Amino acid sequence: MNIIEQFINHPDMSLMEYELLVEQAGNPEAVKRLQEEALRIRRQYYGDKVYIRGLIEFTNYCKNNCYYCGIRRDNKSLQRYRLTKEQIMECCQNGYDLGFRTFVFQGGEDPWFTEDRMVSLVRSVHEAWPDCAITLSVGELPKETYRALKKAGADRYLLRHETADKSHYESLHPEGMSFSNRMQCLQNLRALGYQVGAGFMVGSPGQNKFHLAKELYFLSHFKPDMVGIGPFIPHHKTRYKEEPAGAVSMTLFLLSVIRILLPKVLLPATTALGTIDPYGREKGLLAGANVIMPNLSPEKYRKNYALYDNKICMGEEAAKCIRCLEKRVASVGAQIVVDRGDVCK
Repeated sequence: MNIIEQFINHPDMSLMEYELLVEQAGNPEAVKRLQEEALRIRRQYYGDKVYIRGLIEFTNYCKNNCYYCGIRRDNKSLQRYRLTKEQIMECCQNGYDLGFRTFVFQGGEDPWFTEDRMVSLVRSVHEAWPDCAITLSVGELPKETYRALKKAGADRYLLRHETADKSHYESLHPEGMSFSNRMQCLQNLRALGYQVGAGFMVGSPGQNKFHLAKELYFLSHFKPDMVGIGPFIPHHKTRYKEEPAGAVSMTLFLLSVIRILLPKVLLPATTALGTIDPYGREKGLLAGANVIMPNLSPEKYRKNYALYDNKICMGEEAAKCIRCLEKRVASVGAQIVVDRGDVCK
């Protein structure tokens, strides 16, 4: 039995076996076989439904200085912004009217948004739209803060670990940021009952096939409810500005692998994938993804939430063009649904 069939039949494998699997990313027959199986599994659990999440990038201030990130603390050329609570509530109302039933609050680790302020925001949104899910993506916080946010009404939490290898993590982050703390935060979120999302960059500086094997090994054991992956894209104000972007082909290969590894996972076709390839999100859906996250942020701020260069978020991806998105999703045999889109039990 070759490694592809072995994986399809028994997805939980050893680190060495995952490394052999990753080596098949350049094999067209292997890619096709994995894609077919990923689509079969996605349809088994979710049919052809694609869930939309209303992304609200509410602050681009960040206390961290991650070496790859465009909103890193030391990027002095970036125009910073924070949305007011009123602006955030207006984004939610606009999204609700368009059919969104999940709001994703994403921001840098901004100290201005204290626990009290975040709890107040989450509670207000939960009370105003009780039929909607609230997802937070605001980084590493104390367990008690995660607990308070959950009590206020948060349902899900996205915390991309970026890499499952400690030394690789340390090459991408400055001193003061801890790989062990990032992983502990994921464990804390799981213990508190969140639907938990992890994720990593594909093709990040220094990444090799062993690192990708470790990603799969980590996911197979942690079993997150959501996994967000996308190709690394350099930003011109970081030390990695000259590094090549991650490959679309490897990203699509890994999307299929992750769908097979975690059959019920909520798997986005990410903005980064759509940025690097005009049809990236459609290709992502064909590889096994079932989530898209259009931008609900006020248009005048979107260009300033620039984690990487040339990010799509100004025109067609804008939430007001939801009808365009519906047509694009339909072109690959799927359909956008008005639904919270919780993980399949």
